[in-house]
Amino acid sequence: MAANKEAFLYTKEHEWIEVKGETVVRIGITDYAVDQLGDIVFVDLPETDSEFIAEEEFATVESVKSTSEIYAPVSGSIQSVNSRLEDEPEVLNESPFEDGWLVEIESPEPFSQEGLLSYEEYQNYLSELED
Repeated sequence: MAANKEAFLYTKEHEWIEVKGETVVRIGITDYAVDQLGDIVFVDLPETDSEFIAEEEFATVESVKSTSEIYAPVSGSIQSVNSRLEDEPEVLNESPFEDGWLVEIESPEPFSQEGLLSYEEYQNYLSELED
C-alpha cells in the first residue's frame, strides 16, 4: 500500500513524520533526500529506548556520495527501529516512505506540529531550493 505523503509532516532537513498516536511518531527521510544521497549503502540507527531531544542527531545514512546525519524532529525515546535497514540499506532507495522508515519515537508529551511543514509547504520549500 502506498503511503499518503500528503498526510505526513516534513522538516527542512528532508525528514518525514507520520503521526502514529498522540505521543508516537514514525520518522524517515524523503524521496528528495534519497535522490540527493544516491545509492545508500549503510544506515546507522539508534538502540531501542535511547532518548533524544529535538534537533539532536539520532542516525546516519551513508551513500556512495556522502554521509548524512539525521536529526530528531521531536524529543522522546526510541520505541522501534527498522532493523531491516541494517542488512538491506537499499530499501531506503526503493521505498523511503513505506518500507524505509527509520524509527518510531514516543514523546513524553502529546505531539506538536510546531515548526513542521505540511506536504504543500514542503513542496513549496523544494521549489524554492531549485530556484
